[in-house]
Amino acid sequence: MSDAELLEDLRRVASNLGKTTVAQKEYRLVGLYDDSTATRRFGSWNEALKAAGLSISNVLDIGDEDLYENILTLWQHYGRQPRRRELALQPSRISQSPYLRRFQTWNAALESFVSYGNANDSGDLQTTDFSLPSKGARRTSRDPSHRLRFQVLQRDRFACCSCGASPATKAGVELHVDHVTPWSKGGETTLANLQTLCSKCNLGKGAYGEGEG
Repeated sequence: MSDAELLEDLRRVASNLGKTTVAQKEYRLVGLYDDSTATRRFGSWNEALKAAGLSISNVLDIGDEDLYENILTLWQHYGRQPRRRELALQPSRISQSPYLRRFQTWNAALESFVSYGNANDSGDLQTTDFSLPSKGARRTSRDPSHRLRFQVLQRDRFACCSCGASPATKAGVELHVDHVTPWSKGGETTLANLQTLCSKCNLGKGAYGEGEG
């Protein structure tokens, strides 16, 4: 779906709720798309709300999911455990203050994130391999959850499965989480059907006609 479709659906949900803002939990219940798609497209849930022309409430009270998502963004960007000082640098969108208010220390925030990231997603099949669903039925959403992305990256040691490149050892490497059997060809969003690729290998995969991830 396009950015315009995502934003229009955010506005639709807000209108149906009779509100000027939408919480991620609310959107998961009645939205047409996965809330994680909006956060990745626009950088955060708050940025998606801004782009949709909706208001943002409780900015100081940032939820755990947004705090975890920011840690995941940094971990994927650096290919290693992020440092507290890196919260002040791009691509971080949250400063250290909310983490200290919520967890007291940065180490405690990291420990909480790792526990969150290694837990199973309740009610889904994302840790099981269902690569070819019968009769076109889809058992998982196209976009992996934050937990599943972390589990894939962690399993692959934050390095490209094709060429071995990692931002931890080479600046400028961008990591993607990609479907082995493409979604367009029936591949499901499962741990067994996802892999870490650098942007160059992922683009090269598409150039050779293997389909988008």
